[in-house]
Amino acid sequence: MSTPFYVSPQQAMADRAEYARKGIARGRSVVVLQYTDGVVFVAENPSRALHKVSEIYDRIAFAAVGKYNEFENLRIGGVRYADLRGYTYDREDVTARGLANVYAQTLGTIFSSAAEKPYEVELIVAEVGSAPEDDQIYRLPHDGSIVDEHGSVAVGGNADQISSYLDQRHRDGMTLAEALKLAVESLSRDTNGGERTLTAEQLEVATLDRTRPQQRKFKRILGRQLSRLLDEHAAAGAEEPAADADADAGAAGASEEGVGGKDTKGGKGKDDSEGESGPKL
Repeated sequence: MSTPFYVSPQQAMADRAEYARKGIARGRSVVVLQYTDGVVFVAENPSRALHKVSEIYDRIAFAAVGKYNEFENLRIGGVRYADLRGYTYDREDVTARGLANVYAQTLGTIFSSAAEKPYEVELIVAEVGSAPEDDQIYRLPHDGSIVDEHGSVAVGGNADQISSYLDQRHRDGMTLAEALKLAVESLSRDTNGGERTLTAEQLEVATLDRTRPQQRKFKRILGRQLSRLLDEHAAAGAEEPAADADADAGAAGASEEGVGGKDTKGGKGKDDSEGESGPKL
């Protein structure tokens, strides 16, 4: 009788983690940012039917990357948990932290079970509060651990590079347009450091807006509204180089005016008029 092949628990867990990470890395990234009025979700997703960002409950939303059938099962389970808890107790008792704990238990059990493969998913659960300091964002990797995030978070194939980009540029008090601009810029960066152009058709955008009068704060940004926000982003980006050029031209005109005033004696009026008629962009 042959001796069974032995694999240490450490090696088995490392292999399962590597398997899950490779599956997640093949997915397109998702970015979640806090802004003044809530939380914005931006995903690179050309599909209009298969959503990576979804509503869970009144003030709670869910984003995921990885295998669609796996995170869709988790989303449905989260909706059922939230509905049951809100019906049994009170709607205020449904929180992002409670939902994240449920997801963590599920993912952790599947990851440590030798009878089935680990889920190739990474999740984000966010809840909008009555003020920015009350917002909650949790990231759940494939192994069921919970990471409490603040400000910005990215998951998916290029998450490390995107997270570094966001950490350097995200700030408190951003408007929705500014947060969307930053999210699109971060998603546009490829693994080689270059940039791509992402259109409205390639993006899935949603918000948890604390200013909405409805009890449900989740809202998708689609069609013309998304295109308008992206056009504002493009226009703002085009204005910055123009403003720099105007400033350079103004400095050059002032320099020429000063030189003319020094070289010409008794001709101050003439020099001033020449300085004022310098090049303008």
